[in-house]
Amino acid sequence: MVPTVSLEPAGRSCWDEPLSIAVRGLAPEQPVTLRAALRDERGALFRAHARYRADAHGQLDLARAPALGGSFAGLEPMGLLWAMEPERPLWRLLKRDVRTPFVVELEVLDGHEPDGGRLLARAVHERHFMAPGVRRVPVREGRVRATLFLPPGNGPFPGIIDIFGIGGGLLEYRASLLAGKGFAVMALAYYNYDDLPKGMDTFHLEYFEEAMNYLLSHPQVKGPGIGLLGISKGAQLCLSMASFLKGITAAVIINGSVANVAGTLYYKDETLPPLSIHVDRIRVTKDGLKDVLDVLNCPLEGPDQQSIIPVERSDTTLLLLVGQDDRNWKSEFYANEISKRLQAHGKEKPQIICYPQTGHNIEPPYFPWCKASLHAYFNMPVLYGGEPRAHAMAQVDAWQQLQTFFHKHLGGEIPAKL
Repeated sequence: MVPTVSLEPAGRSCWDEPLSIAVRGLAPEQPVTLRAALRDERGALFRAHARYRADAHGQLDLARAPALGGSFAGLEPMGLLWAMEPERPLWRLLKRDVRTPFVVELEVLDGHEPDGGRLLARAVHERHFMAPGVRRVPVREGRVRATLFLPPGNGPFPGIIDIFGIGGGLLEYRASLLAGKGFAVMALAYYNYDDLPKGMDTFHLEYFEEAMNYLLSHPQVKGPGIGLLGISKGAQLCLSMASFLKGITAAVIINGSVANVAGTLYYKDETLPPLSIHVDRIRVTKDGLKDVLDVLNCPLEGPDQQSIIPVERSDTTLLLLVGQDDRNWKSEFYANEISKRLQAHGKEKPQIICYPQTGHNIEPPYFPWCKASLHAYFNMPVLYGGEPRAHAMAQVDAWQQLQTFFHKHLGGEIPAKL
């Protein structure tokens, strides 16, 4: 009997969907190695492998069979994806064009040598970033540069603005995936994209207010308010929007800051200077990577108190998702400080979810953990924190948590798969 790879869903799936992987037609208790590989849009190769043993009937189901070693060990049905590592050092997996899939190649090799066994079976699977029926609408309205993703149907849908971190440009993959869950999601660029400013010296909250008003006035977006989703610098900007602007019902803050970081923030006649930075506090690890955790001043003392975002003004319901091993800044400390300040002013206590052994870049499910990469602000290889398996599990949970939160507070129909 010729071995075959069985995948469910077959042929294609969305990136955030679990993928069932099985192998049929092996010899009883045959040792095999499974390999997975994909190339990103810039040609960088990501790979993972794991050793397995078929059961007494010559079958192997990754949902029931533990990996015996390799890139991961134990019962990890999606390990071949989340455990991928780049061949190119310090390279992070990002999806830059959501209209095309990542193509994953799966191979089954005889024996437990990942590079030496005879090829027994092979399969190719497409992992897409736009669910069937999701519409992608580029936005150039006034100063706003963005992409709006609309679910299938006529709506109106709950609206969300999605803002990424300090790398700049326009990343759409989180917004496109979230649109498949019943939300109208606008991926918003705010610098280093199109005709927007190239640097991050200054940010004007009026730009984000214009984006909010555009989304609120869209005929396929339901009111009376919208949601915000941000990570890192994007999370800090979302928290600033929730504090200064009206029209925001709910916000998910992923590893955000209680203070303004990297660039002066202006809104009308108010100014938030950035937290002071001390590059002399950068620590270098034994493998030459930079740990920047202690670079920022504590915002609770001295002149840096002027950088604190006035969260006590906010009436937005908050969900704070925190990686407890975030090495970019002290996200858990910041989350607790946000909660203290809101409660001290009689405001609603935010929901805080802390994930142990989880780093800075909490992505949608199954994106590989990135240990370190070139940081856009520091222009050096910076640690992000976390451990691969714990970080992967946190990403799956966080994705479900934020969807449940937005459906609860923004409304809309909850898809059957949620």
